[in-house]
Amino acid sequence: MDKILQMLMLQQQLNDATNGEDWEKGITKNGKQIDWKRCTYLECAELIESYPWKHWKNIDAEPDYANIQIEAVDIWHFIMSQGLEDYKMKNLGSIDTLSRAISKLPNFQTFSAEITPTTKDHYEQIEVVEHLMRTIFCDEPTEKFMEAFIDVAVQSGLNLDALYTLYVGKNILNQFRQDHGYKEGTYIKIWNGEEDNVVMQRVLEENKDVTPDDLYQALKEAYPKG
Repeated sequence: MDKILQMLMLQQQLNDATNGEDWEKGITKNGKQIDWKRCTYLECAELIESYPWKHWKNIDAEPDYANIQIEAVDIWHFIMSQGLEDYKMKNLGSIDTLSRAISKLPNFQTFSAEITPTTKDHYEQIEVVEHLMRTIFCDEPTEKFMEAFIDVAVQSGLNLDALYTLYVGKNILNQFRQDHGYKEGTYIKIWNGEEDNVVMQRVLEENKDVTPDDLYQALKEAYPKG
């Protein structure tokens, strides 16, 4: 539960810094509308693209699970943001209350355990993602789409510990992006032929105990100059 709480607090901080105070009201500090459900829906679609589902292409290819996990982490950013918004605007409780509610979900124990490879085929896995997509637009309680997300995470090979590690990495990368012109359109996303997500993952894999500050510094050193 501590890791859930830490991730929720990091997401709150990131949203406050990126979108301004009171972003939960659905408007950024620059007057842009916020729609976390649409963000989630589109990230789910990107995750599905990592499966070889297209009948007119090579359907014998293997899913790109490295990218599936990154997309799942991106979805988690938006799922948490929706949860934070719901709990504040509907007076459901504090961030700590939300973290406790997540820890009581029926599939949380599976999420907290060691991950075993899914037995679902590619199409069944896609259906799990599509269930999440339906859930976020069916006016279900916050806890229901949190539960649906956990099913997606687990089949993607992410338990709580793995999600936490990748989330912190992506959170720092998102901060780095904002600090280097992401909103202004000047940010460089491809670093020497690799997407910045790939560079971030490699730093995490090579340095298991890397701190957020060290990760930020490693990204800074790897970022293309000029």
